[in-house]
Amino acid sequence: MSGTAVKALLNESTTVVLSPGYEGANIGTIIGFKHVNYLVEKAVIEHFRRNGLPVGRLYEENGLGFDIVDIDSRLQTALVVDDQASIEVTPNSKDDARELSFKVTITVERDGAPKKAVASKVKAVLRYDENDVRMLRRLPVPEGLERFVTARIGGSEPGAEVPAVTEQLISGGSAESDAVLEQLLAGKNAYGWKFRIPYPFVHFFERLQMSGYLRLMEEAKHRFVDARGLSIRKLLTEQNWIPAVTHSRVQLLDEALLEEDLYVVYTVDNIFKNLLYTSRLDTYVVRDGRLVQTSTGTITHAYGVVENGKEGRLVTFDERVLSAFNNEQA
Repeated sequence: MSGTAVKALLNESTTVVLSPGYEGANIGTIIGFKHVNYLVEKAVIEHFRRNGLPVGRLYEENGLGFDIVDIDSRLQTALVVDDQASIEVTPNSKDDARELSFKVTITVERDGAPKKAVASKVKAVLRYDENDVRMLRRLPVPEGLERFVTARIGGSEPGAEVPAVTEQLISGGSAESDAVLEQLLAGKNAYGWKFRIPYPFVHFFERLQMSGYLRLMEEAKHRFVDARGLSIRKLLTEQNWIPAVTHSRVQLLDEALLEEDLYVVYTVDNIFKNLLYTSRLDTYVVRDGRLVQTSTGTITHAYGVVENGKEGRLVTFDERVLSAFNNEQA
């Protein structure tokens, strides 16, 4: 049975209809990029279930934790809270791949016709839980999945030495300055902070999961513009402008663990035609006095005006926005 299930998982497409989470409707009734990616993740998990390999059972019986390690999504049409989104998951793992790969397409109805809203590429691994205290028994890995099993996600080489930091954060706490941050931000058009990883951000007891990184990516945008004097509330109040995301990608490079201090750096890379700008998000932990990068990501933002809940249009950046993004005096 497992051989048939694995063959279907790796070769057959599935389609599921899902509704966005109401929590994600923070732009009128439009769903933010984070919750769009949550839908993508949910559809891939449903793909496993429909092919007889539910991700919960893979952990309970085989000690294999399902982890998305790369999610790359392009948003072509906004999703709204009332959408019944049709989501197709198509496997496309190469024969020698060590990661499970999928193409995910989200389609919604607009004006009585189907319209492609999101195109995503997803990579996942099955992380083996070696803890014999938690996993008292394990069945063998289902035949055909062995090459996607890993003892550790990523494996970044230790980077630069950093100064010792003695200040202790409590779980979920953050700080905007210390010697490590100063080193990470030196000479960059960037904003950063330190964040002690709390329990709500992790899964399988201790690992920061993809959804946690997506939450940090969203928070980074808010912190960055607030630090530059253009908070989201300020532009909403004064001009009815709201950030809009057209593309996002997050890649896991190593594991970040519960109650580690995570250094988050948001760097502005490019501004295109005063309409879009791209930023990079990099995260690090400090181990044995050296930086270890745990993730990298990119996000493309615009500003838009939303009326009647979902009617949106993009706007061009004005001088104060451009000055803030370029870290210049307005």
